[in-house]
Amino acid sequence: MVNYWFKNAIIYSLDVETFCDSNGDGIGDFPGLISRMDYLASLGITCLWLLPFYPSPNRDNGYDVKDYYGIDSRLGDSGDFVRFMEKAEQCGIRVIIDMVINHTSIEHPWFQEARQNKNNKYRDFYVWSDKPLKHHEAELTFGGEENSMWTFDETAGQYYLHRFYKEQPELNIMNPAVRSEILKIMGYWLSHGVGGFRIDAAAILIEPFGIRNAEEKELVKFLDEMRDFLMARKTDAILLAEVNIKPKEMKVYLSGEDRMHMIFNFYINQHLFLSLAMQDSGPLVKAFRNVPELDDTHQWLNFLRHHDELTLGLLSHEQRKIIYQKFGPKKEMQIYDRGIRRRIAPMVDSDPEKLRLFYSLLFSIPGVPLIRYGDEIGMGDDLSLEGRLSVRTPMQWDNTRNGGFSGTKAETIMPVIDSGPFGYKEVNVMNAQSHSQSLLNWLQKCIVLRKQCPEIGLGRYQFHNLHAKLLVHSCEVNENKVFFIHNLSARKQSINVKSFIKDGSAAIHLFGSRRIESIEKKITIEPFEYHWWRIIKTTDK
Repeated sequence: MVNYWFKNAIIYSLDVETFCDSNGDGIGDFPGLISRMDYLASLGITCLWLLPFYPSPNRDNGYDVKDYYGIDSRLGDSGDFVRFMEKAEQCGIRVIIDMVINHTSIEHPWFQEARQNKNNKYRDFYVWSDKPLKHHEAELTFGGEENSMWTFDETAGQYYLHRFYKEQPELNIMNPAVRSEILKIMGYWLSHGVGGFRIDAAAILIEPFGIRNAEEKELVKFLDEMRDFLMARKTDAILLAEVNIKPKEMKVYLSGEDRMHMIFNFYINQHLFLSLAMQDSGPLVKAFRNVPELDDTHQWLNFLRHHDELTLGLLSHEQRKIIYQKFGPKKEMQIYDRGIRRRIAPMVDSDPEKLRLFYSLLFSIPGVPLIRYGDEIGMGDDLSLEGRLSVRTPMQWDNTRNGGFSGTKAETIMPVIDSGPFGYKEVNVMNAQSHSQSLLNWLQKCIVLRKQCPEIGLGRYQFHNLHAKLLVHSCEVNENKVFFIHNLSARKQSINVKSFIKDGSAAIHLFGSRRIESIEKKITIEPFEYHWWRIIKTTDK
């Protein structure tokens, strides 16, 4: 029997190198992560997503892999990884890891072999052309940093395709030998106990651009091959696709019991921020009505932030302007003409009411929530750093040197935020744990309540058009029903909710900005207030 644990998971994302340094070299490592696993367990995390930890030149935060079977020596060794997996199991936390399979590093042995001559067996592992094929500037992943998707290699005498940085040549997924290698990599890490894989840039993985004799249907078939391979070896492992796509394209990845188990719901994320910026539930409600209905075998991954920019690429220019004005008005806060490079807390000036509203929404809308490391304590960003590095600063544990991330006097892998309202002396885990009203302690309670409401991940959901400024939605499994009210506006709003509480039923308050003992015909919701309710049966019909 398949275990659909992922339908109600609480997922936490971190990069080992910026989480905790155990040996004072200024770089986070697996022993440091092991020492903090009890913290994650106490927070209520059920699944940990690790960013790439493989050997890499680190041109792109480890996403330029040069050895899929290794551990970056700065982070530890294979023994440390085994100990980490043992600790995760003891804590009841599953682990999913990044699979970066649409490209490698230029330093990967495959690419070094491929460059030598056209008859080398690895030549067809990559995508080559005698002349660079035309593409639109908008198709550049890192617009402003790269001006082409083709780079000429002197040794090879041809251009190679790269959808990201030029140091990341694209793999030829049409090549059966490449597919076979990818499955071998998956098998290796499954044998080490991982619970699944986040498929990086999954939309690009199945794009035929530049590949000779490519067929999109054949590329999509590889998603089925990965799912079949996974299920044959570990039936409760999952595939999570990173795909920033429109609703009509989602069915490509969510197909019965084939392909992906989960996808990042970028479409919902962008419309969530549009609703928050406009203080109007309309865009989010419309977005949920546009996405396909999920069956029992699939799930959305919802998030506020992750390790990249807050991308707004699926929105119109005017819609982006509305979000920029509210959450990233300065040019230095924006990136790639499509996103915002800030963490959540700075976006709302650490306003506790807004932060709790945001996370209440994240934990109650259909799907499962993702927490980015440090967001649970309201960590800030460092806009003096280049590009997306602004949101990748070290975890702030306490008010000692380097925020407790590293005891070294030397330079850390990334600068620790050491001044201003988000400096480590003000914002850290130790301070948050000692204050009963902190975001961290509130979030722990929110996670407990989320686990008591499995309807959110399993149930049929409905959005109720009761008020434009209020998001009112419900989730139901059999006769078990929960519903939620969120005031997205800065003004009080009144609402009559009796219309969807049937006769013979009552609403029990579970969680909210304030305690409401019972629902009258009309209740007032304070600015940025939220409430969770459970419907219970009081009399027989």
